[in-house]
Amino acid sequence: MDLATFLVQCLNAIQYGLLLFLVASGLTLIFGIMGVINLAHGSFYMIGAYMAYALAPGVQQVLGGGFFITLLVGVVLSVLLGYVLEWVFFSYLYEREHLQQVLMTYGLILVFEELRSIAVGDDVHGVTPPEWLSGSIALGDLMSYPVYRLFISAVCLGVALAMWWVLAKTRLGMRIRAGASNREMVQAMGINIRLLYRIVFAVGVALAALAGMIAAPVSSVYPGMGSSVLIICFVVVVIGGIGSIKGALVAALLVGVVDTFGKVLVPSVAGLSVYLLMAAMLLWKPEGLFKANG
Repeated sequence: MDLATFLVQCLNAIQYGLLLFLVASGLTLIFGIMGVINLAHGSFYMIGAYMAYALAPGVQQVLGGGFFITLLVGVVLSVLLGYVLEWVFFSYLYEREHLQQVLMTYGLILVFEELRSIAVGDDVHGVTPPEWLSGSIALGDLMSYPVYRLFISAVCLGVALAMWWVLAKTRLGMRIRAGASNREMVQAMGINIRLLYRIVFAVGVALAALAGMIAAPVSSVYPGMGSSVLIICFVVVVIGGIGSIKGALVAALLVGVVDTFGKVLVPSVAGLSVYLLMAAMLLWKPEGLFKANG
């Protein structure tokens, strides 16, 4: 492997890992803070990708905007979707057994898939990135790297920094961390824990949907795309530690490196590499790399 190829694979690993972090961070927030096993989280990623495909013509016609306005509208809609879903469905699951949580969230997967089929059909669709992000950067004489993939990494890093700032430096973040540690004490202090959970869930949905929207021009938009990303995101959450944003970031980058270089160096067992990594982590540190809110 020459230097240019190695550099391209490193950039691919970082981009894939950061995209996984964007999805897994919402999952670990919901799982770690609210205690709900949300199998429908991958569907929010799929919904985001389909919003990037379906909203673009309407946004351009009505608002006169392009890709970034589409992202903004999609994020706002996904926040509203998450808020309503928590209010209507998930607010009844906090005191239920995990089996009931799994059954209901799996039912939501089936509902979302059927609604997707009715609304846009079962074909594979493509999303075109903005023209100014459609070029490539030369890496050596023969290799190049798409600018749009660098844009994905930049967006994910920006979101990661924003999440750190909110959780570590704001009163909302303090309440979220307190609610994750001792919800009864938070309620006793007069904080509306239900509203807090609703906000956390809406943010988690928005993060997954944003990941789907920015990934759509790279991966295309197709039925069932949320299922595969859900499995790998649970791997990230287990490795990083349930409820830990920092753990999700470190684990996602680690998974990105293992998966990307596994496909290049040992393609015959590349599909097992990430799960072997998870098994090794469970043997070494069953609680994950970092504790909740770490």
